[in-house]
Parts: sequence; structure tokens; C-alpha cells
Amino acid sequence: MTVSNTNSAVAYDPRGVVSAEPVPTAPRLNALDGVRLAVLDNTKWNAGKLLRRIAAKLEAENDFAAVTYYRKESFSKNAAPDLVEEIAANSDATLTAIGD
Repeated sequence: MTVSNTNSAVAYDPRGVVSAEPVPTAPRLNALDGVRLAVLDNTKWNAGKLLRRIAAKLEAENDFAAVTYYRKESFSKNAAPDLVEEIAANSDATLTAIGD
């Protein structure tokens, strides 16, 4: 969006326009026993440490079929499509955190 005034100066509105289609969330799992858990580290400074501790606590309380760790390329980028596909194909639930 461009905003201008009579003095010939032009100002640009930095908010822009965002459009997105709604995506439904996955249904909640009734239990975690037997679930294949993916743990996705977004590479923030403390994310890995936080995720390992949470995963260990969850493993102590639940009987997971598998726990698999994944790592994004960068916290400032979306996960690569092939990584998302791999996690979706091999997991029933995903744990992730920011960990600043």
C-alpha cells in the first residue's frame, strides 16, 4: 500500500497484505503409548537442550514406539519440504520448541 501527500513525498506502508488459507489442526491423540514421536530442533540456541529434556521426561512417562530427532537448517527458515514429508511419513506426533 502506498500513501502519498500533496508535497510529492511518498511513504510506503510496511504492514503489507498477508493472505493465507486456513488449515485445520490435527486431532489430539488420546494417549502417547505406542506413538512414533518426532522431535524437531529449530536450531535456536537453547532449543536442543530444552527438547532433549522434555523428550526424556515424556519417555519416562510413556511407552513410545520410537523417538526420532530431526534438525531444521535454520530457525529463520521454514523446514525443508522433504524434511516435513519425512517427519509426516514416519511420525504420529511432533514435539518442537523455540528455546530462546
